[in-house]
Amino acid sequence: MIVVVFSGSRYADWRIADKKRVLHGFRTSGINSYIQDDRYILQLLNKSTHLINNAEKIRKIYFFGAGASSPERQEKIERVFMLFFKNAKVKASHDVLASAISTFGDEKGIIGIIGSGSNAAYYNGRKLMPNNYGLGYILADEGSTNWLGRQLLKDFLTETMPTGVQEKLLQRHSLDRRLILDRIYYNPNPNLFLTSFADFIYEYREEPYFAQQIKKGLEIYIKTYLIPLSETYPDSQLNFTGSVASNYADTLRELGTEYGLNIGQIIKEPVQNLVKYYINKN
Repeated sequence: MIVVVFSGSRYADWRIADKKRVLHGFRTSGINSYIQDDRYILQLLNKSTHLINNAEKIRKIYFFGAGASSPERQEKIERVFMLFFKNAKVKASHDVLASAISTFGDEKGIIGIIGSGSNAAYYNGRKLMPNNYGLGYILADEGSTNWLGRQLLKDFLTETMPTGVQEKLLQRHSLDRRLILDRIYYNPNPNLFLTSFADFIYEYREEPYFAQQIKKGLEIYIKTYLIPLSETYPDSQLNFTGSVASNYADTLRELGTEYGLNIGQIIKEPVQNLVKYYINKN
């Protein structure tokens, strides 16, 4: 029995498979080893009946997650998971690698993630080529729901958003300066607070204010990540995963055409393709 996990900061998608077929598919809160400790992750695992009921039968786990970019963070995930899945071999890797495998398989190209966070890399069909990206929700994540949430809250606090948008926002969310600053600077997991506005933004995506912000974020993302990668690896196809890439695919493709980029697949959730890939490998 194998498990494939793809985790952003907001959600983790799980698939449990055995004998070439998927037995269970479900979602939990996201797992990010940068901002969560061992106890939090173990508590999360213990909340799932699917995991509790199958823990002893699972032999291999392929975990891909935001924050699992360094050997130290990967080892942390592997260590915590092996406390829960006592008979399993655990391999933790970066979410960018998962996105590459899910869209390119064993072919080469540039992979981009634009979801709760954002990142990009060149994939040579076996591994990701190193770069200096992936600086997280404070220093980077351009175009992501984290970034969009930051812009929304900043404009709300500085009273620079349109009155109509502000009214809709307050109908949906109870917000004031003190609450926002407390949630951002004094409470755990501020990134989850920032991404909590994603559904609201998507619902009102055709409002000129949000349409402009979405386009601005995607354009900054393209200039920051994709153009430098495309110059280093010319003629590469670009594939994408993530909720922002998928939800605003038309805008992303229009900008891609404008900047001369060869955009191929755009999928929201890579876990389905990932589990197929690993079922065939086992």
